[in-house]
Amino acid sequence: MATALKPHTELNQMQLTLLKLFNRPMADKEIVELRDVLVEHYDKLLKEELGRVVEAKGYTQEDFEKMLHKDS
Repeated sequence: MATALKPHTELNQMQLTLLKLFNRPMADKEIVELRDVLVEHYDKLLKEELGRVVEAKGYTQEDFEKMLHKDS
């Protein structure tokens, strides 16, 4: 069963730090570049986690093919 996340009502320390750091005018190009850095960071974390899960569960390429073509 999925666990419902509690809504956040306060900013955490990292969020506050980022708000302070970026509390200045920025060009659109800079905003896009910063967004891309964050996306790359979370992409890396996600791939690492996926690798751990695949290894822990012992999934093979054949398993993924079966999941992909399984009737919904």
